Amino acid sequence: MSKRRSDWQNRPQERFVRWMREGYLALDEAIEDSVIQPGEAPPEVDPELAAQHQEAALQHRHDRDLALDRLAQYDLYAWTLTKGRRLIGRLHVLLSLLLGGMIIFFLLGTVAHMPRFGAADVPANNEVITRYIEQGLAETGATNMVAGMILDYRAFDTLGESTVLFIAACAVLILLRIDLDDKGQPTQQLIAEESDDRHYEPKNDRILQGTAILLTPILLLFGLYVILNGHLSPGGGFSGGAIVSSGLILYLNAFGFKKAGRFFSYKTFQLVSFGALGFYGVAKAYSFYCGANGLESHIPLGTPGAILSGGLIMPLNIAVGLVVACTMYIFYALFRKGGL
Repeated sequence: MSKRRSDWQNRPQERFVRWMREGYLALDEAIEDSVIQPGEAPPEVDPELAAQHQEAALQHRHDRDLALDRLAQYDLYAWTLTKGRRLIGRLHVLLSLLLGGMIIFFLLGTVAHMPRFGAADVPANNEVITRYIEQGLAETGATNMVAGMILDYRAFDTLGESTVLFIAACAVLILLRIDLDDKGQPTQQLIAEESDDRHYEPKNDRILQGTAILLTPILLLFGLYVILNGHLSPGGGFSGGAIVSSGLILYLNAFGFKKAGRFFSYKTFQLVSFGALGFYGVAKAYSFYCGANGLESHIPLGTPGAILSGGLIMPLNIAVGLVVACTMYIFYALFRKGGL
């Protein structure tokens, strides 16, 4: 066997065996002796050894493919850190310049086609403004021309603005709200945020709390006045809702989340915001299909000094004011500690 083995090692098969050994798949002596010699009959190979050899070859092929894949991934990662980063940076600058150039081109084109200042066909001199001024009170019932325009002629646009506020509040809730765990218990993050908030929260600050006790009712009443009189005088839901939210935020800063949570919680926000938007949509849905003057509301038209007037403008102002107040308050609470 040794002479046969020596003769075999001088032939090209030796390189194959060396390669297999360097690949961690060395052949044992029994397999080496089973290599067919020229002019010899094929020797019998042990099936068990053949199976082991085949399995080892498959494993070697798998390891080699895995190593090649990892090498390719490493090369791609290295490319992204060197040439790829520079290429992507240049592409980003190029696309930004292209987008900016397109925007400037279209804006300049729009400006070039606009009528000259003071011309008879400018939007400020068209029939829409004349219609608002001459027939606004008779058609909308609002002595406040602005309220009649945004809550009657442009009621669909105002509904979109209120919906944007509600969607923004929902997005902030998704991003910043810290929920309880699956068992309804506060998480460690929520406990840490509440502890941090209590650390900076004033403790029995007589000046702040005394001022809040005095100003909070005034702010709430004044905000309600601005909302309810929005169809009769300057004001409305947007400005009145901002005033109401400022009163709520002042009370929260003076007395903390525990006391403020007695009258304003997540459920309060959900019910008030959804109810206000739902009422707005139902109350003005007919005008989106029938026109602003399509149906009779049976509410007296605008009369100077009369609160119950102006058709549906006063209820719509209330709905908008509630949405604005809830949105501003929930924004402040979430950015402060991630909850109510």
